[in-house]
Amino acid sequence: MQTFKKSLLSVTLLALVNICFAQAGEGSPMDTTIYGRNKAVGKYVKTRGINMYYETYGSGEPLLIIHGNGGSMNNFIYQIPFFEKHYEVILADSRAQGKTKDAGDSLSYEMMTDDLNALLDTLHVKNAFVIGWSDGGINGLLLAMRHPDKVKKLAVTGANLWPDESAVDPFIYNWAKNYYDSLKKLPFTPNNKGSLKLTRLLAFEPHISTKQLQNIKCPTLVIGGDHDVILPQHTMLIAQSIPNSYLWLLPNSGHSTPIFYKEKFNTEIDNFFQTPFRKIEGFGRFN
Repeated sequence: MQTFKKSLLSVTLLALVNICFAQAGEGSPMDTTIYGRNKAVGKYVKTRGINMYYETYGSGEPLLIIHGNGGSMNNFIYQIPFFEKHYEVILADSRAQGKTKDAGDSLSYEMMTDDLNALLDTLHVKNAFVIGWSDGGINGLLLAMRHPDKVKKLAVTGANLWPDESAVDPFIYNWAKNYYDSLKKLPFTPNNKGSLKLTRLLAFEPHISTKQLQNIKCPTLVIGGDHDVILPQHTMLIAQSIPNSYLWLLPNSGHSTPIFYKEKFNTEIDNFFQTPFRKIEGFGRFN
């Protein structure tokens, strides 16, 4: 139990560091790769009131990969080299994160989802495979609901439907609310404003019903760790609520499956994308 609490604290601190660096427009100090600052491929597109930063790698069928709260595309340093061998990998810094600035007062998952849809339109991508991690998983679910024609197959890890202790570990959930309250007391600065918007998402969003999930028609792989900050029973509920879904719970795994289980994560998702929709060894199928 003590090890588990230390793991949760590490996730909390990592989330806080990501938020601070994202708002400062810098990459994580742990990231020494070129992803997220590659001048050879990095571009901006003006859409929906923001200047959205994106990069693309490789060639093949389009694959959109979506980062989590306070992060940026460089969180996928272990996914890009793997998937660019067979896919056109599309990555973007979401609204108010990374290099995509947003001076507005509001921020929602729906806004970020529609930004990604607009990016795919700009790139003339009819539909794509989609991977989403954490808040990126929420955006992936919303993309499949709001723009179903855009998502060929979907894989999400560490996503939640609503913000309470039935979905999120109480330690993390209460930390997010307390941190939000502390940010509101700070002097107003652009960085504090940006952090406040991102922390509000953690503490008070999203609000997706299981009934809404039934509108997702694409094959979907729902992933979580057995020690994820998103409770395993909530991850199971997501999978149970989506038609044509698979469930993959990783043993001895927390929230950062794309990092700590990178080889297995990449290989199994690639297999899911490339396998016709039928029972896949090792995955539990619902519906």
